[in-house]
Formats: sequence, structure tokens, C-alpha cells
Amino acid sequence: MQTRPADQTAPLKNIVIVGGGTAGWLTAGRLAAQFNTGADAVKNTNNIRVTLIESPNIPTVGVGEGTWPTMRSTLIKMGIRETDFLTQCDATFKQGAKFARWTTGKQDDFYYHPLMLPQGFGKTDLAQHWQTVKQVTGQSFSEAVCIQQAICEKGLAPKTIRAPEFNGAANYAYHLNAGKFATFLQKHCTQNLGVNHILDDVSGVNIADNGDIASVITKANGNIEGDLFVDCTGFNALLVGKHYQVPFKDCSDVLFIDSALAVQLPYSKADSPIASHTISTAQDAGWIWDIGLTHRRGIGHVYSSRHTSESDALQALATYTQTDCDKLDVRKIPIKSGHREKFWVNNCVAVGLAAGFLEPLEASALVLVELSAQMIAEQLPANRATMNIVAKRFNETFLYRWDKIIDFLKLHYCISQRTDTAFWRDNCDPATIPQSLQDLLALWQHRAPSDLDFTSNNEVFPAASYQYVLYGMGFNTQFSNTGLYNAAVADAHFMRKQLNEDEALKALPSNRELLEKIAQFGLQPV
Repeated sequence: MQTRPADQTAPLKNIVIVGGGTAGWLTAGRLAAQFNTGADAVKNTNNIRVTLIESPNIPTVGVGEGTWPTMRSTLIKMGIRETDFLTQCDATFKQGAKFARWTTGKQDDFYYHPLMLPQGFGKTDLAQHWQTVKQVTGQSFSEAVCIQQAICEKGLAPKTIRAPEFNGAANYAYHLNAGKFATFLQKHCTQNLGVNHILDDVSGVNIADNGDIASVITKANGNIEGDLFVDCTGFNALLVGKHYQVPFKDCSDVLFIDSALAVQLPYSKADSPIASHTISTAQDAGWIWDIGLTHRRGIGHVYSSRHTSESDALQALATYTQTDCDKLDVRKIPIKSGHREKFWVNNCVAVGLAAGFLEPLEASALVLVELSAQMIAEQLPANRATMNIVAKRFNETFLYRWDKIIDFLKLHYCISQRTDTAFWRDNCDPATIPQSLQDLLALWQHRAPSDLDFTSNNEVFPAASYQYVLYGMGFNTQFSNTGLYNAAVADAHFMRKQLNEDEALKALPSNRELLEKIAQFGLQPV
């Protein structure tokens, strides 16, 4: 059914989010907090209403248990206490990722991508100095330039119980129970932020003469009108995909992973250590993630079905978990690597899996939700007349971000020294490496990645992240100029890093010890 479009200059009043889960509720919470739709709404001159329609019959994917440090600021902006989040979502502290067997495939092969910048980053070129002295020290890059590898190797937390909420001695993110997190957000959004929650199935769309969505049709609640619709319907992409038919840009020619087998396993003992990082262990045709929550581990094998069978992938997972195949309660998740060609069309914007999906190698799924919700909230058009301008900016920003994430994920594969299986050999084929990444690798033959290589305000991964992966995987830069390199200054930074590391190792408790104290006493509110 078509209706006449609303007044183009009328202020936006109703934002309708279709779909729940983490993406839906994070977006709802970020918008509701931004425009004060809760108990103090009488003070809100914007008078914006946020409604979330969630099907009672469609389960959420329930993965995406790793976050970025950005989640801390997202929770703060939504008015959530860190203590409540940690205790109610089985959440733990994450300080980076450990990549095992990615470079050579040997048992002792690993490197870290910490969440802290290298010591003195931007002031001097520690990468060049490290490469000069590594034959003497024997230290890996992350071990030499950052305190976080040592913290993670000893299973320590990033802070003590005396630190206020969201503050720590080391930068950190979280691991969380995705199902509990969505429920936690739902409760907070509806009880504290005034989000209108409708449990119903969306069965159709009513469009205006200009092609906008005038309302969505629900089975029990009839037509629900809105000025802006956010598609959080996951893989179904009910609005942006099925209604607007926005094409999907497949990137499986670059990233081969297309399947995941996920399990949840209890700890062997109640007081088993909780890893302070995500563990990613390379396999013959993919890799296995291992995420430690308070009461269980989330483990999954992502793989390329072009390079292995499901039965062999299951056997690899069973071997990793030291469990018989028939005793694993496995959930299979399809991964269609890629994203929509645009995300905001007319008065509809896609967030989360409706926008796209990539393998969970660097926890990019939730950060893209956060960044999308942030941009919608902070740049919400005043009216329909200016919406196309914001939509164009949104599309350009997120096309850039998706492309950069794809480049960064491919980097983990294409510089590997592994040649033992077709999967690893194929990943090193130049035909599968984006030209943008090939250009950067050519530059990095002669100098280390720097912020000058990434001039956009919309970068997702900083130059430091590229350094951790490059030099963690044995990339050899033949430095052609000294640049910021100064041996005396570099030595001073290495000494400062070591002093900071010694202090941290003495002061920090284990991950489990701190989490138990937080459950008992709570953290100091900010």
C-alpha cells in the first residue's frame, strides 16, 4: 500500500528499529540515551520516540562474544554500570588476541595483537629499533614494545578492584555472553531509557509515493509508522535486502571462511583460569576461536568448505577441545562474507548482520554495530529534507570501513609462511589480495606502518594494529630511511615499557580473582 510522503521539513519524531538481538538493542539504547527518551523525557525538546519491534519466533544468532574497547564508552553513554554489565552478562576482561600457529604452523608459533599501543607510538619508530636488536634480545615485537603480552600470558586482569568503573592500568575490552547481553540491554532500554518494545512479527511494508517506508505491517499490532527505520533483522535483511533489494557485495574471493561450528563448554574446575585474551588457533582450513567467560568457554571452528569437509572440521574441533565428536553439542552457522552495496536507502538504514557479516577474526561485528549506532545518533537528520545528505555520508563512511576491515583480516592470511595446505597457499595468491592491501604491503617493505598510511577519520584499525600483525608474523621491513628512528630515544622507551610491565605484573590480580571480587563488592561508580 502506498501513502503520501510526510512533510519533508517536519522534524523526525519516530525511529522504528525492526529486530532485536545485540544489534537492535545497542542501537535502540544508543539512540534513546542520545535523545533522552526515558524518565526525563519531559525535558527533551527533541521529543523523539524509539520503538523496537522484535519477533518472538526468530532466535538471534547468539555469537559475537568479543568486543573492542569502544564498548566501554558505549556502555557509559547508555548509562550502564560496569559492575552490572559484568555480573549479569557473564562478562570477562579482554586485552587482545593471541594468534597461535598462524605464521609457520608449528606448535610454539604465536603472536599477540594487544589492545594497547606500542610504547611511545608516534614519537619514535620502535619497529625499526626492535628489528635491529631482536636477534640479540629474542623478543617478539609485541613482547618488546607493549606490556600487555606479559599480562595476558600470566592471566592477569587489566585493573584492580580499587580502579573505578571503566578505568584500568591497561586498555581493555570484554568477552560476554551474547544472549544474556541482549536481554540485559533490553531490560535497560525499556526500564531506564523509555524504548517502546513490541513483540510481534513484521509481515510487510507500506511505502510512500517517494519510495520511503511509511510503516511496517505487524501481525498483531497493525501498521507501525516511523520517520526512520533501522533494519536489525539479521541475515534476513527484511527491509534493506528483501524490500529495497540492495545488492550484496560478496567478498568470498578474498576471505574464504564460509562456515562455523560453535560449542559451549564448562571449565574443568570452578577455579580454572580465565584467559585475558581471545585465543585464535589456526587449523588446516581455518581457525578456532576460544573465549573465556566466567562459567564457560565459547569455542568455535570457522573454516572454508572449499578446503575441508564438515566432518573433518568437526574432528578438528573435537581434537582441540579434547572431546569426542558425538559428545559435542555443535551449532552450525553459515558465514556469507560480504556486505550490502549501500546501507542507508531512503529512510531505512541497516545495522548488524543485515548490513553484512565477516568471520569473527578481530571482533569486528559488534564494533560495526557500535559505530553505526553512534553515527545514526550523533548525525540524525533533523528532517526528511536533509536525510539524503546524512545517508550519503553514512554509506561512504561504512563502505570505507568495511573495505578496510576486509583488508586487515586478509593481512592475517596473506603474509603467512604456511604452505602445508591448499587453504594457506590459496590465501597467499596475489589474485585474492585486494590491490589496496598490496599497495600497503609494497610500502611496508621499506618502512613501518604509520598513521600517515591511514588518513581518514573513519579508520577502524590503527597503524599500530597493522604493526602487531605484520611483525608478529615475521614480516621483514628493509628500512630505507631513519625517519623517526633515534636509538637513544628508542632505548628509553624500551626501558619505560619494562618498568611499566614490572609494576603491572606485581600489582594486577588474575582475571578470575578480580571478577570474583567485583561480583562480591562491585566497582566504584564513575
